[in-house]
Formats: sequence, structure tokens, C-alpha cells
Amino acid sequence: MQTSLRDIEISTDNNRLDPDLIHRFLSEESYWAQNRTLEQTRTAIENSICFGVYRGERQIGFARVVSDRATFAYLGDVFIVSEYQGRGIGKMLMSAIIEHPELQGLRRWVLATRDAHSLYEQYGFSGLRFPERWMERAAKDAY
Repeated sequence: MQTSLRDIEISTDNNRLDPDLIHRFLSEESYWAQNRTLEQTRTAIENSICFGVYRGERQIGFARVVSDRATFAYLGDVFIVSEYQGRGIGKMLMSAIIEHPELQGLRRWVLATRDAHSLYEQYGFSGLRFPERWMERAAKDAY
């Protein structure tokens, strides 16, 4: 299957999102959200700046940013469905997120990843600059 990046659209319109697809991917294919409920997924969507990735009307990817839109942003739940991975769509999604007008001038972005460091490094992410200053309060099953 050939897919041109010209065939791909990224939208922040939550009305276009497919919560069932998002939840299915997160609970069945991700390593970080397998215990998340559909209600938790819906609540996360409602309280985030969401980026849906589409080929035509079909949603093929997703990411969300939790931010105060002034100083801080957390990037999470980033995925491209498996049949579309490896085609540059993830990079297209990351560019859209980093360039989003409501997310400019922030002092700090954070994210957690087990296996996509090289992707995020292309967009300025690195290890914590001051790890000795950061603390967390994590759930027992947090990734």
C-alpha cells in the first residue's frame, strides 16, 4: 500500500477523533496504557490538546498534549497504527505538535518513552536537564 504524506491530514478538532480506535490502540497495542478504561481515555481527550492523524476519513494516528499553554506541556499517547508506521507520518505529527500556535514559547516539554528516543530527539527532546530537581508520584502500574 502506497501512502503519500500529501494524503495525510492532521487535525486538532476533537469532534473528528475516534475514541474507540484510540482506546483500542492504547489498551491493546501500547505498553503504557493497557489498563486505561474507555472513560479515562475519553476524559484525557476532553482535557488535552489532541492531534488526530487521518488518511481520508480514517483515523490512523493520535497524540495529545496536556498544557497550561503558557509554560509547560506533557506529550503523551503518541501513536501511528502499525500498518502506517515507518512512512514519515510520525515525524509529520511531531512537527504539527511542535509548531502548534498554542504551544509556542513554553519553558518546558516532557514526555516518557521506552523506545522512541531517536524520534523525539529530532524535535529537541533530551534527558532531563536537572534530574536532581524532578520528582514524581506514580501509580503502582505506571510505565
